[in-house]
Amino acid sequence: MRPVGLWTLAVMVGLAMLGPSVVAQGQKESEGQQQVKQIKLTDRQVQSYISAQKQFAPLAAKLEGAGDQPDPALQSQMEQIAKNNGFASLEELDDVATNIALVLDGLDPQTGQFLEPSEQIKKAMDEVRQDGQMPQKDKDQALAEMQEELKSAAPLQFKENVAVVKKYQKELDQGLQQEQEKQQEPAKR
Repeated sequence: MRPVGLWTLAVMVGLAMLGPSVVAQGQKESEGQQQVKQIKLTDRQVQSYISAQKQFAPLAAKLEGAGDQPDPALQSQMEQIAKNNGFASLEELDDVATNIALVLDGLDPQTGQFLEPSEQIKKAMDEVRQDGQMPQKDKDQALAEMQEELKSAAPLQFKENVAVVKKYQKELDQGLQQEQEKQQEPAKR
């Protein structure tokens, strides 16, 4: 079994929509490691993920504190949540979560249209170029990094995943919103 990393844990607790650079960041983090395993999503997998996401939410603080190596009891608890929700393993849940994140990250919030990772990066590059407040040195560095990300940006293999994820977008967004509210509560105290 592969170790559950921070990227996976963030996705599982509903943090998949951190911004357009998440896909590129995930791909960049995986350089030298295995690339994202793209799978064809089913309605059942997305529904099971939503259910598991709700069960992972109370574990968010423990997961964040555990780093890349959660303690065996936490790992066992995570495996049990995956299995209770119809996944063969935490790795399978990880694959589903990652593929949901790939789609969610590519959905344009204004139009609802899906943008391929390469299109997302190009759009971000245009925004950087048009940013009048960013120093030129920072622009050049950001553009160079994005150009590198563009080289390794893999297209979405299963286009039908967009329709499946869009069907459950409201529930997925609600899970994200609830998680963000829980994370902000300690800061308010």
